[in-house]
Amino acid sequence: MTVQRFIVSRRAALGLLGAGAPLLVAAPGPARAQPRLDRVSFVTNWRAQAEHGGFYQAQAAGLYREAGLEVELRSGGPQINPAQLLVGGRVDMSMGNGLTALNFVREAMPFLCIAAIFQKDPVVLIGHPGTGLTGFEALRGRTILISAEPRVTWWPFVREKFGLSDDQVRPYTFNLQPFLADRRIVQQGYLGSEPFSIRQQGIEPVLLLVHDAGFENYGTTINVGARTLAERREVIQRFVDATLRGWDQYLKGPAGGFDTAGANRLIREQNPEMTEELIAFGTRMMNEQGIVRSGDAATLGIGAMTEERWGRFHDSVAAVGVLPRDLDWRRAFDLSLVNRGIGRA
Repeated sequence: MTVQRFIVSRRAALGLLGAGAPLLVAAPGPARAQPRLDRVSFVTNWRAQAEHGGFYQAQAAGLYREAGLEVELRSGGPQINPAQLLVGGRVDMSMGNGLTALNFVREAMPFLCIAAIFQKDPVVLIGHPGTGLTGFEALRGRTILISAEPRVTWWPFVREKFGLSDDQVRPYTFNLQPFLADRRIVQQGYLGSEPFSIRQQGIEPVLLLVHDAGFENYGTTINVGARTLAERREVIQRFVDATLRGWDQYLKGPAGGFDTAGANRLIREQNPEMTEELIAFGTRMMNEQGIVRSGDAATLGIGAMTEERWGRFHDSVAAVGVLPRDLDWRRAFDLSLVNRGIGRA
């Protein structure tokens, strides 16, 4: 499979699984007794990639083990649903986003979000240079390629805010050829994926980050069951803290004095389609666009969440019918495990 085929297919499904075996650091030696480690499992939302780098850094750098944890990281893949794995008790925690947690509330399911690694969801709309695509208002009258999932999440918000129409939308099949063949077409993408392939075709794409339209969905969240949190709060807190430290190290990288080669090696072992160039591109884009270190995270630390932002986001999507207006949105999250200044800029 080529890098391009992998990249455009990675967004074809939002589910996860991955038969990722526990990645453990060997004990110092047989003569020394091993400390007791608390076991936890976490599943990501796609195959291993730079956008999961902080979790793999925490594993490779021994941060989880230092926290007294034996962590099983499961990488995702197509046709796997992380929320279903969590609800079914197959994992202790899963990756999701803000809408995932709000939908738990809508379905009266006892699961919630406890940390938000991405302050900005890396979903983008991509256009050709030199076509006047200077902002979301310039989308009017253009053909926009969008897959099924965004049509019921961020597209209604963007459509209503900027006076767009459903008549403009055509299916996005995770194939770049229609975009490459027509300079007027705009398509959805993921900040660290499709733009990489498009650049390989000699085109410098114009990127509109959907977050910048005012769609404040948290991304790469950590979700957990309410019962698990109540019964294992101290263990879950250690997992969250070590994960946030991992993200701090991964994004600073060698320039900040941290060796991320081990994390990237784990990513490539879990996902051989990931090249060093693609990992470097994804990491650079996260840093350049402030995906992790922006907004509330600048003062509250990586993983930050606030009640004010959750409320704004719920109101904005409820206004376009994505969620009920009377949803008890405060049940979607617990702020007590974050906002502790870890990795604060």
